[in-house]
Amino acid sequence: MSLPNPAELLPQMAAALTQHLNKRQIGAPRFIGIRTGGVWVAQALLKALGNQEPLGILDVSFYRDDFTQNGLHPQVRPSELPFEIEGQHLVLIDDVLMSGRTIRAALNELFDYGRPASVTLVCLLDLNARELPIRPDVVGATLSLASDQRVKLSGPTPLTLELQTLANRD
Repeated sequence: MSLPNPAELLPQMAAALTQHLNKRQIGAPRFIGIRTGGVWVAQALLKALGNQEPLGILDVSFYRDDFTQNGLHPQVRPSELPFEIEGQHLVLIDDVLMSGRTIRAALNELFDYGRPASVTLVCLLDLNARELPIRPDVVGATLSLASDQRVKLSGPTPLTLELQTLANRD
């Protein structure tokens, strides 16, 4: 399986996001990337949009429902939200949507900061492996992988996707 090139997906995503926001009459959304890959995608998307607004950064590690199973990632850093959440139209950006649990954690954290007017979800890839009813409003590409496959985003420049095969755990 060949993976799409993020550099080719980003202009399409920027156009689709602009259309989505215009349709909903959202003029000044606040952009938030989920650390780490979502921040890279958000930075590239803001550049494609010609948007100079500050980018919020979420680290959802403490909000994940599998925190007790997986433990704390050693590189956890605080979230950085340089703007109010209350009443704002937010564009939440992640690299890969798989189970939906990262997005659920992000929404839980955002609501701890306030009640946004709306949240638009943008993902570079949707892997069609959801465990929760969460779907992106804007997506670069949709893929279906084998159960032992994952996609890893490297970056921030250039953004590249790599297909990985999990080790057999028999």
